[in-house]
Amino acid sequence: MTDVLDKDDFCYPQLNSSCRVPTQPYVEAMLIYVLLSCISLITVALNLLVIISISHFRQLHTRTNLFLLSLAVTDLLVGLLLMPVEIIYIETCWNLGDVACIVYYIADYVITSASVGSMVLISIDRYIAICDPLNYNTKIEPLGLSNSCVGECVVIINYISGAIDLVCTFIIPILVIVILYLRVFVVAMSQARAMRSHVSAHMPQTQTVSTKKELKAARTLGIVVVVFLCCFCPYYSPSLVGEDTAVDASSVDVEIWLAHFNSCLNPVIYVFFYPWFRKSIKLILTMQILNKRSLYLNV
Repeated sequence: MTDVLDKDDFCYPQLNSSCRVPTQPYVEAMLIYVLLSCISLITVALNLLVIISISHFRQLHTRTNLFLLSLAVTDLLVGLLLMPVEIIYIETCWNLGDVACIVYYIADYVITSASVGSMVLISIDRYIAICDPLNYNTKIEPLGLSNSCVGECVVIINYISGAIDLVCTFIIPILVIVILYLRVFVVAMSQARAMRSHVSAHMPQTQTVSTKKELKAARTLGIVVVVFLCCFCPYYSPSLVGEDTAVDASSVDVEIWLAHFNSCLNPVIYVFFYPWFRKSIKLILTMQILNKRSLYLNV
C-alpha cells in the first residue's frame, strides 16, 4: 500500500528520473488558483477594453494611442497565453515535453520584449510631442533546458545570457525611457513657468489646451514606466548579481507572476488617469458601440 502511495507522488511512476507531483495544502492551493485566475481574467478583460476603445472610436486614432494599442495587445497575450499555462501547472506535472517548454519560454521572452519596445516607442513619442512639437508629425544564446527530472519545465538562463538579456531588453530600454522622460519633465516645468508668467497669453487657446493634454499623457505614461520597473526588477535581480536565472513554468514563482502582473496594472492606470477610457468602457458595456454613429462620438 505504501509503494502505491509513493508511486502516486511521482509524475511518471515508471521512470526513475520522474519529478514529484507539485503539492500544496488544499486551502492554499484553492486561494492561489482563485487569485491567479482573477488576475488573468482581469488582465484579459481590461486590455481587451483598451484595444476595442482605441480601435473603434475614430477620435482615439492618434499616434500615442496606437502605441498604447500595441502595449495593450502584448499585455492581452500575457493574460491570454502565459498566465493560464502557469495556472494549469500549479499542481500538475509538465506533460508537454521539452520542445513545448522552450516554445513557452521563447513566447514569454518575445511578448515581454515587445512590451518593453512599446514603452520605448511611447517615451520617444512623448519626447517629440513635448520637446519638439513643431516637428512631431514628421519624426517620429541558445536556451539552457535544465530538467533535473521528467515532468517539469525549467529553463536555466546562465549568467552570460542573463547579462545580455538584462542589458538589451531591460537596462538600455529603461535608460532610454528614463532619460527621455526626465527631459520631458524639464521642458514641462519650463512651460509651466512660462504660463505662470503670462507668456501663454500670447498663445492660442487651443495650443494651451493641447500642451496640458500632452503633459498629462506624459505623467500617466511615466507612472506606467515606474510600475514596470517595480514589477520587473525582482525577475532581473539574479542577473544583476551575476547568477543564473531559472524560469519554471510549473511552479508559482513570485518573480515571474509579479512581472506578468504588470500587464494587469497598465490598463488599471489608464482607468484612473484617462477620462476617454472610462467613457469608452461605458459605451462598450452598454453596447452603444453597435451603433455605426458611435465611431464618431466624442470621448
